[in-house]
Amino acid sequence: MCPVARSLDVVGERWTLLIVRELLLGPKRNKDLLAALSAMGSNRLAARLQGLQDAGVVRKRMLPAPAEVQVYELTEFGERLRPVIYCLGAWGSELPVKDDVDRGAARAELIALGASAASPPELTAELDETYELHVGEERFHVSARHGTVLVRSGPSPVVPDLLAECDLATFFELVTGAITPARAAREGRARVVGGQALFTRAFQLLNYKHAARELRVVPA
Repeated sequence: MCPVARSLDVVGERWTLLIVRELLLGPKRNKDLLAALSAMGSNRLAARLQGLQDAGVVRKRMLPAPAEVQVYELTEFGERLRPVIYCLGAWGSELPVKDDVDRGAARAELIALGASAASPPELTAELDETYELHVGEERFHVSARHGTVLVRSGPSPVVPDLLAECDLATFFELVTGAITPARAAREGRARVVGGQALFTRAFQLLNYKHAARELRVVPA
């Protein structure tokens, strides 16, 4: 009868919430999920996806032509796990990173997903903008619309208001505030199309320290 126990029956197994995390970034093919979660293995991935489909969290969909490939995506019910992932990310940001972790394998879009979690709604209430970011080999976009900030994999489906390119080290410094957008552009560490004001605003929204602070759960 416990709703927490019922929730954990669906998402409590190892890897399951990481699948949800990936799908928060947009629809993914099976091979995309396996590439992102390679240590999981194809059999376990298939089993977890089936369980999430049975629970109404994930569904399969065929992309229209010319793609015509099958993808997995979150249902409306599954999308309601977004704040759960955000809170886990904020909580986990205060845990130490293990010594054997390959820091060079970090993904900028996951850093951006965590950083976007607590963007103050007042900063985006009047916005309707899209920022496309190229970080190393990664391509993802951030939409800021009417109080909501969403990070999605891949290039923007619409012409972005801002196009910015940098390496992973610079991106991490930008989201943590170790370097300002103006300085990154001035020193040639970031290349920007769309104007400095938009570049600065993008990283006002992607502020990792703010996200960790705002999403910390404090007992009453």
